[in-house]
Amino acid sequence: MSAPRAFARNDPRQYDELAGDWWEPRGRLAMLHWIAAARASLVPPARRPGALLVDLGCGGGLLSPHLEGKGYRHLGVDLTDSALAAARGHGVAAVRGDVGALPLRDASADVVSAGEILEHVSDLAVVVAEACRVLRPGGTLVLDTIAATRVARFAAVTVAERVPGGAPPGIHDPALFVDRAVLIDACARGGVRLSLRGLRPSVPDLVSWLAGRRPGVRMVPSWTTAVLFQGIGVKEA
Repeated sequence: MSAPRAFARNDPRQYDELAGDWWEPRGRLAMLHWIAAARASLVPPARRPGALLVDLGCGGGLLSPHLEGKGYRHLGVDLTDSALAAARGHGVAAVRGDVGALPLRDASADVVSAGEILEHVSDLAVVVAEACRVLRPGGTLVLDTIAATRVARFAAVTVAERVPGGAPPGIHDPALFVDRAVLIDACARGGVRLSLRGLRPSVPDLVSWLAGRRPGVRMVPSWTTAVLFQGIGVKEA
C-alpha cells in the first residue's frame, strides 16, 4: 500500500518542502527554468526609464536571469515566504501578496508576467482582472499555463509527475487547469486582447538532458494549445 499524500493537491505548503529546489537545474522544479526562459522571450525591452515588471507567483525568481539587459525593475509577488527569500537572493524585489488582491496601484506596471500561476488559482477571473488592473495602457501581459483538457491532465499529471524534471507529485490540481476561452474573455474584459500559442519541450534537448548531456531544455512552439500554452497581449490605450 502506498504512503498517504502529505498534502492535498495544489496545497501551497508544498513549496516550502521544495525550497531547496528552486535553483537546482536538475531538481524537481527543473522545467520551470525552461518555461521561464521561454516566457522572458515574450517580454519586450523597456520603453521608459524605471519601467516596472510585476511577476505574479514569482516563486524563487526564476525569471530574473532572463530579464537582464531588458531595463526593468523586477517586482515579484508570492505567498510563500521561502520562495520569496530565494527570489530576493537573485535580485528580485519580492513582496508577500495575494495575486487576487495585488498590493499595487492601478496602471503601475509596464509588464505583468503570470507564469505557471493561473493553473493554481481558484478564481481565474479575479486574478486576470487584477493583472489587467495594474497594467499600464500599452503595457504587455505575458503568461503561460496549462489547458483544461483531457490530454493536458494526462500529460501534466499522469506523465509529468513520473518524469524527472516534470512536475512534483501533487503540485497541480487538474480541476484548476485553465479554460482557454474563459481566459481570453477575462483578458478582453480587462482591456487586453490575448493571443495564445502552444509550447512544449524540445524532444532532442529533453533526451540529452535526461542523459546528463545538457544543462537545460529549450521550449519550442507546439502546433496545439491543448496542453501547455503561452499568452501575450497589450492593454489598449
